[in-house]
Amino acid sequence: MAELKLSENRDLTRIERIGAHSHIRGLGLDSTLEPRQVSEGMVGQTAARKAAGVILQMIKEGKIAGRAVLLAGQPGTGKTAIAMGMAKSLGLETPFAMLAGSELFSLEMSKTEALMQAFRKAIGVRIKEETEVIEGEVVEIQIDRPAVSGAASKTGKLTLKTTEMETVYDLGAKMIEALGKEKVQSGDVVAIDKASGKITKLGRSFSRSRDYDAMGPQTKFVQCPDGELQKRKEVVHCVTLHEIDVINSRTQGFLALFTGDTGEIRAEVREQIDTKVAEWREEGKAEMIPGVLFIDEVHMLDIECFSFLNRALENEMAPILVVATNRGITTIRGTNYKSPHGIPIDLLDRLLIITTQPYTEDEICKILDIRCQEEDVEMSEDAKCLLTKIGVETSLRYAIHLITAAALACLKRKGKIVEMEDINRVYHLFLDVKRSTQYLIEFQNQYINETGDGDEDDANTMVS
Repeated sequence: MAELKLSENRDLTRIERIGAHSHIRGLGLDSTLEPRQVSEGMVGQTAARKAAGVILQMIKEGKIAGRAVLLAGQPGTGKTAIAMGMAKSLGLETPFAMLAGSELFSLEMSKTEALMQAFRKAIGVRIKEETEVIEGEVVEIQIDRPAVSGAASKTGKLTLKTTEMETVYDLGAKMIEALGKEKVQSGDVVAIDKASGKITKLGRSFSRSRDYDAMGPQTKFVQCPDGELQKRKEVVHCVTLHEIDVINSRTQGFLALFTGDTGEIRAEVREQIDTKVAEWREEGKAEMIPGVLFIDEVHMLDIECFSFLNRALENEMAPILVVATNRGITTIRGTNYKSPHGIPIDLLDRLLIITTQPYTEDEICKILDIRCQEEDVEMSEDAKCLLTKIGVETSLRYAIHLITAAALACLKRKGKIVEMEDINRVYHLFLDVKRSTQYLIEFQNQYINETGDGDEDDANTMVS
């Protein structure tokens, strides 16, 4: 007898990208806004996290808008991590737009237009709408299929009931198709939007919970609706002002949102939209949700962008602006003036400044531990201690980069756990900034140098 061969099935695992801040889940604060030492992926920086938590609370309560916050600190002290934590803590409804300072100069539109679009992306509008809904438990679905195919369209009857009444509805071809798509059967509780004919399955009725012995984990049981079948319900949509701008300014409407081809939006369009939204607010149809606009590397903006920000923050529909920079006293781009953080004094005066401090050895150890879990790398305690020492001597970012490299070195020698020898190997393979600069100074005669005499002193300073 010939042997039966079964085709081999392989499970394709979903590729999950691990980003620099993918371990951040929130700001790690308790109910009284006190920061926990290690929580939600955040370690240390207690004062900065507490300050960010206070700002966050005010945003949630909708108390402040048009304010600006500056996160200032050395490279690798968790400024972007705090902004990510704020974004995660805000939830889905409050808009959060992220932008790098240099992004503005690579777009096909003017700098001020790109900034304006970023501002509008960070302002949400919650629109309330009343609709007629038929809500009830399906008692029976009867579909009459014609004997000869193509002779006539399908017809049918749908019996719906609430705790107080029961009604039979005649169905057309479209509704039969929609019911088939949603796999609606007797015992399901459904809601039908009268205007659009959209059917939503709310769950199965408790009275039918004993129909089957086995149920899937996704089966949701709900009570049979009470009162009348036809009800008026309030539906809430959340959109950003930028989305409304795009839909109204382009011929292809909302498709422009998916293509990304938004282009420059005319000022008249924005004015009309602002007037309409103001009308809706007065009528109680809509409410504004000031979100957060985060601009990283803010020192990359030039003097024109800073003066635009000054004006934009005074607008009554401005979001919370959070900017981050790691620069000290430096030249404002587009001028010859020097200023703290490379930001003009008149804008700095409007900012609430939150500073971040360098991490201690213990905190670096905890961060590396979290990153090992995130990158799915098992590491011995000795290796972790060595990596922490490297992090203290060089930088936290360099130490984090060595985790995956060491895991690959461990894989190469067919080991299960990353040991000190793996860390040692990758440490000698990949140089950090200090060793690289030292190497350049030793062998600078063999490189093409275009430096003045003063630059050599700068290089020596970097090493020391």
